[in-house]
Amino acid sequence: MIDVAIAGGGPVGMLLAAELALQGVRPVVFERLAVPSGESKAGTLHARTAQSLDRRGLLDLVGRSSRGSVSFHFSGMFGLDLGAVAGEGPSIVGSPQAWAEQVFARRAAELGAEIRRGQEVTGLVQHDDHVLLTVGGRELAARYMVGADGARSAVRDAAGIPFTGTGARVAALSGDVRLLDPYGVPPGYNRTPRGWVLAWVNPAGHSRITTYDFGAPHADRQAPVSLAELRESAERILGVPVPMADPVSLSRYGDAALQAENYRAGRVLLAGDAAHVHFPWGGQGLNTGLEDAMNLGWKLAAVVGGQTPDSLLDTYHAERHPVAARVLWNVRAQTALANPDPAVDPLRELFAELMGLDQVNEYLGGMISGVDTVYCVGAPGAGWMLPDVALKTSDGPVRLVELLRAGRPLLLDLAGRDDLVAEAAGWRDRVEVVRATAELDVDAVLVRPDGYVAWIPNRSSYPLREALERWFGP
Repeated sequence: MIDVAIAGGGPVGMLLAAELALQGVRPVVFERLAVPSGESKAGTLHARTAQSLDRRGLLDLVGRSSRGSVSFHFSGMFGLDLGAVAGEGPSIVGSPQAWAEQVFARRAAELGAEIRRGQEVTGLVQHDDHVLLTVGGRELAARYMVGADGARSAVRDAAGIPFTGTGARVAALSGDVRLLDPYGVPPGYNRTPRGWVLAWVNPAGHSRITTYDFGAPHADRQAPVSLAELRESAERILGVPVPMADPVSLSRYGDAALQAENYRAGRVLLAGDAAHVHFPWGGQGLNTGLEDAMNLGWKLAAVVGGQTPDSLLDTYHAERHPVAARVLWNVRAQTALANPDPAVDPLRELFAELMGLDQVNEYLGGMISGVDTVYCVGAPGAGWMLPDVALKTSDGPVRLVELLRAGRPLLLDLAGRDDLVAEAAGWRDRVEVVRATAELDVDAVLVRPDGYVAWIPNRSSYPLREALERWFGP
């Protein structure tokens, strides 16, 4: 029997497989495509994702990091400075989705995950102690099943999990094309009274052209896109000729904002686009999915390994569902602000002025980059990601991110708290105890494998033992 079956071998499914394998679980990934498509619909990793990947030693592998001041947009208005909110590490990382997927796949395979390409999960039936899944007409048993198989998730449908929200009202087209007059197309984000054209112009090769038509959603979301359709849409919105040729990866989509009502149904869980979809303002979708994987991986591994009760998986939904709901909320707001009707212009002008205020920049930048994510973990003062700090130990200096590379939880004793070390003795097979000094204003801190703080002393009467049992079993 398979311990964990993962449907979908995109970046989210592959990172989840790597996280499970790091914990000693051997997942099996079922990916519909026989070979990777090489297409990259997303290419931006935000600060919180970068911080998470750094804690696994993957940050330098996935792309090019930009540090310090980085200009970014909200609804196409470039007034945010992500460097002002990033804290540690990069402000943003340029990482084509296809490349990140391969980095995660290689790491997963190195750690023992099995990747079966050209095999698609088309159905499942849940039983008390396993899930029977259908793959290529065969039935296979798995203890747990994770659907990371995209917006049209067969796993979500088979598990009977409702996917609800708001339908599409915007018709978007996108494709990589060779512009015959590249200098005649205005680069970047272009808003006119007729819609939007986003142009990433490459005079020497293929340029990505995306159009947003606010008139009505696509009549047929599944209809193939022609080069003529993309060209006509771009020319109508810009009001100038946009000659193009040699199309690659033409696609159509809309601004539907949908979310699974529950990320868990028995032994079936959802992650990434199978759990939440929205318009691609700010590149938040991929980042939200990768953080799903980081949150779920160690929890599912602990349950499969018998260290913790099955109820630990309920915290996955409790922590991640509100995060994605907040993303859908800010994306809807960005779409409303993007309306090309000239009547919206004063609102955009006012909003652009507000973005110049430090508090507004911090609020919006923290939201887009994910660095404002704080989980409700049941312990007062906890739930935030512990920043990377330099630690001085008896074995020499070490950084926090290096201690988290193995994916083990940490109890950091920073003030000679022999009482806490003794209290944690029963968990030494699962929790790494490190005695050190550091520039942190706490005596000790319990850190989960995903880098988030599970407990801090002196904030309440909430005992360390209770936190250890809650997250890492009796």
